[in-house]
Amino acid sequence: MVTARIVCFGELLLRLTAPERELLLQSPRLEARFGGAEANVAASLAVLGHDSAMVSTLPDNAIGRAGVGELRRLGVDTRGIRTAEGRVGLYFLAVGALQRPSEILYDRAGSAFACAAADAYDWPALLDGAHWLHLSGITLAVSADAARAARAAVHAAREHGTRISFDCNYRSKVWGNRADEAPALLRELAAEADLLFGNDRDIALMLGLPFPQQPTIQRFRAAAAAAFAAWPRLRYMAATERGHDSVDHQQLAGLMASRDGLHQTRRYSLNGIVDRIGAGDAFAAGLLHGLLRGMDEAATLDFAVACACLKHSLAGDVNQLREADMLTFLAEEGLDVRR
Repeated sequence: MVTARIVCFGELLLRLTAPERELLLQSPRLEARFGGAEANVAASLAVLGHDSAMVSTLPDNAIGRAGVGELRRLGVDTRGIRTAEGRVGLYFLAVGALQRPSEILYDRAGSAFACAAADAYDWPALLDGAHWLHLSGITLAVSADAARAARAAVHAAREHGTRISFDCNYRSKVWGNRADEAPALLRELAAEADLLFGNDRDIALMLGLPFPQQPTIQRFRAAAAAAFAAWPRLRYMAATERGHDSVDHQQLAGLMASRDGLHQTRRYSLNGIVDRIGAGDAFAAGLLHGLLRGMDEAATLDFAVACACLKHSLAGDVNQLREADMLTFLAEEGLDVRR
């Protein structure tokens, strides 16, 4: 099967997780894995059978090489990852329990990626043959240099005729003292996107418009209408809707708007969650997969939500399940052992 090429741009991070749902350093152990929003999408797309490439900057040391190796293991093209002096960005995760939510601490200031100059990336070469560029608002937040590089990537993609997938991914902890820059920078990239991952809160932040409608589907509908009116290039806007009973028992549904209509999935119950980190990235990868495979809008959204739901069954940031697993989930074929 001929596959489209998707280029993802962002920071690959080392994730350090407290074991057994402990608080950070409650005991002197941390579990190491790699992750990061764009890298998660790249890896998930590779597992789903696509020609997926990662563009980033990492140090040429044991940790940086291990991160590149993990992406390669999952099938990601890593030739676009450059090396430079510096360190790997970190994030620390304390997994919640019962009514105690999970907590993330970031330590990524001054990383090799954050310090890379905007002109360090040869975008015409990196986007050669690419059908889609995927990136997120996290890169805008990491540093002013990373934001300039993201803007350069988007402008090069437009000149190259490459479609743009942009996940707003607003993270207040990462923006820090640059938070006042967020609306304008996010708005600039959203205006260039063909596919936008965001909800009514993201659109409200970028456009300065309130969306008081109830229920959630009506807020999403109003926000999507505002986004389509503001950004003529935009073709699709998608988001997940999450409900919480506890850290271990939640509900998830999907929403997607196009200029022709609105789709909403059924609400799935997620009981006994293993790891919810990366579910939004699994959703993004699933949606891109559906569009690339030529699924209709409703089937594309169903597949994306299946990816997000099943990601909760896996430890780590990346959804490593394959298309057949999502189709089995959607067919509701039961939970008997597959023999």
